[in-house]
Amino acid sequence: MTVQTDGATVAPVPFDSRQFRATMGKFATGVTIVTTYHEGQSHGMTANSFLSVSLDPPLVLVSVATRARLHALLAPGCRYGVSVLTDDQEALSRHFAGRPIEGLHIPFVWQRGVPLIDNALAHVVAQVVDAHPAGDHTLYIGQVEYLASRDGPPLLFFAGKYGRMETVSDAGAEGPFWYLW
Repeated sequence: MTVQTDGATVAPVPFDSRQFRATMGKFATGVTIVTTYHEGQSHGMTANSFLSVSLDPPLVLVSVATRARLHALLAPGCRYGVSVLTDDQEALSRHFAGRPIEGLHIPFVWQRGVPLIDNALAHVVAQVVDAHPAGDHTLYIGQVEYLASRDGPPLLFFAGKYGRMETVSDAGAEGPFWYLW
């Protein structure tokens, strides 16, 4: 593939998927668990590819890998939930990222027939209004039907590691700083 700019043809610099993942990992994000309810069971996955799309109408987007179990459960008309995790919910994030923790209690609360993680920083329930194939993922755009939030410290993800924000005093300056652990 080539790109044309100002009359010149430019070939992209070659890179592999490992380099791509490492570079994209330099973008610090919050951590969410995306959930849905299907045939009597709650389903969920950890995701950091969640964003707001539009204020009017209120739209959000989640990106789901085509190989993910959740992918087969989402389609236009379905509802999904997004729980933005706090910094003390790392175990839940790991569990829903495919590293199940035996005996872990999953504290769900329900809104509009969708399970959400209890005590999360924010909850969003959206109905899928559009789906866009994008390489090995599908982008699910949802119209927001419910949302709620509370104050608290978020769980962060950067360069393949979890982190948290902490307010510290540094030469008289106070503000949020974040640390990896």
